[in-house]
Amino acid sequence: MKIAIGCDHGGFELKEAVKKFLAENGHEYQDFGTHDTQSCDYPDIAVPVAKAVAAGEFDRGILICGTGIGIGIAANKVAGIRAALCHDTFSAHASREHNNANVLTMGQRVIGQGLALDIVNIWLNTEFEGGRHEGRVNKLMAQRCLLEQGFVKNPDQTIADIIAGKAEIVKFERYVLGEGLEKRNENFADEV
Repeated sequence: MKIAIGCDHGGFELKEAVKKFLAENGHEYQDFGTHDTQSCDYPDIAVPVAKAVAAGEFDRGILICGTGIGIGIAANKVAGIRAALCHDTFSAHASREHNNANVLTMGQRVIGQGLALDIVNIWLNTEFEGGRHEGRVNKLMAQRCLLEQGFVKNPDQTIADIIAGKAEIVKFERYVLGEGLEKRNENFADEV
């Protein structure tokens, strides 16, 4: 598996341990930094990692900061990213199996190295279950695309229709209402 990995200064030591683990277990990785413990801003690391994962250049991403929170918030701002903060093995497993998380975040100040490596191992080796979870993940991704691309005039109503099962995304410029009848909804913007 090809992994994009990065950290801020608060996660540097743990990132180095994770890199060693990845190499020992046959995973290819690219280190997006930081490369020392000098203070830096986690968005400067999280966004390039997230963009590379979202673009399909890497299978998954791993991001580490002091708590795992800030770096995860930054990663989740990138369309196509489902970053999950995991500080236990159950969450690591569920984030992959149920949420199809494509970025793992952890906090070096929160967990020890042994647990962190167990989490990485489980997270990398757990497949997405699909099934009932697939529809939920698709709704998350559709909501994000609609909002970010400005495809709707009233995103709250359109998203409410999708969540309520009254509509589903067909293409970003239209969605299906009712008995499979394709209609352009008044919530969609005329120009994109």
